[in-house]
Amino acid sequence: MGMRDEMLGLARRARQARPGLATLSRSVKDKALIAMADALVAGRGVLLAANKRDLDAARGLSSAMVDRLTLTDARIESMAEGLRQVAVLPDPVGEMERVWVRPNGLRIGKMRVPIGVVLVIYESRPNVTADAAGLCLKSGNPCILRGGSESIHTNSAIAGVLTRAAAAAGVPEGAIQFVETTDREAVGALVELEDCIDVVIPRGGKGLVKAIAERSRIPVIKHLDGVCHTFVDASADREMALAICHNAKVQRPGVCNAMETLLVHAEIAESFLPAVAADLEAAGVELRGCERSREIVSSMKAATEDDWYAEYLDLILAVRVVDGLEEAIDHINRYGSAHSDAIVTEDYSAAMRFLEGVDSAVVYVNASTRFTDGFEFGFGAEIGISTNRLHARGPMGLFELTTYKYVVFGSGQVRG
Repeated sequence: MGMRDEMLGLARRARQARPGLATLSRSVKDKALIAMADALVAGRGVLLAANKRDLDAARGLSSAMVDRLTLTDARIESMAEGLRQVAVLPDPVGEMERVWVRPNGLRIGKMRVPIGVVLVIYESRPNVTADAAGLCLKSGNPCILRGGSESIHTNSAIAGVLTRAAAAAGVPEGAIQFVETTDREAVGALVELEDCIDVVIPRGGKGLVKAIAERSRIPVIKHLDGVCHTFVDASADREMALAICHNAKVQRPGVCNAMETLLVHAEIAESFLPAVAADLEAAGVELRGCERSREIVSSMKAATEDDWYAEYLDLILAVRVVDGLEEAIDHINRYGSAHSDAIVTEDYSAAMRFLEGVDSAVVYVNASTRFTDGFEFGFGAEIGISTNRLHARGPMGLFELTTYKYVVFGSGQVRG
């Protein structure tokens, strides 16, 4: 059997599961999610052993990539907790957004329904396997999961645990499909199966997303770069700003919602930049500053034009002094990736202007960009963070995995 035929068979099995999963009761879905969570915790020994195989083979990967790949007891429990949270969330399937009555007596309703078969292509982070499977199940969508080659053993083990638990709880066979091969031809074959797959969600580096978007015959919900900014305004509370900047850059630098560029208002640059630089450099952050920044903090390396576009995913930060709010907004809209951006300010009008002017999926006032996450937003988990404008934007939870259909109730009306 060739690769295309193998992937076609997998996609058809997912397609066959679609009607049964779309109409599965909430009680069965929630029971399955709890069983899946319990199975992850019970199977932690198997999962950690599989993860060790991947980590042993992870030579040449960056420290950020290794961090993304690594499973721990705490991360397994976090995956399980995500599934438990999804279980208690309202089921969007069948929800009526609104109902109205026309003059002729027709009652028209807008009903939430599953999108269909969802293909998720991702790199490194094993938690995506559990998050995607859980969210797709609850929203009534069969899923096909294709993780990166660097995490094949970990993802396969997680998918196996989840699939067995779901089946035992009454989920239709084929609802969760995992691509066991690391052959890149598998991805090329899958993204051409528009008759079986309804949407593709790539999660990974810009190269992966671009390649999928260019080749796919299926609609793609893109998660592009996370070039996230924090702008410290002239009125910012100093201690708050220091804490937010530290968290946004240092807490977990290898993720898409970490700060990559710090913008500081010129009025406070002389006092704030030395303090924030000392704090970040003590944490191992390499600073790359504009000319004005380097005049204040000489230890900074010189930033180039490329640094303003960079998603480092590492302990590196670009720093720029700006003359005010409008220059900060212009910088973010020019160089950012429309992911997550924050302002630290005590000025209400500045905060409102920032919210209005920054064209990103998530915009913060006085909080770290690290909160751009489905779990932190109360979605239980996320299947990705969309930088698209159509259909979904920002963290994607249950609601974003549904579409709608109109249902019309009549009493014999005919059109004249």
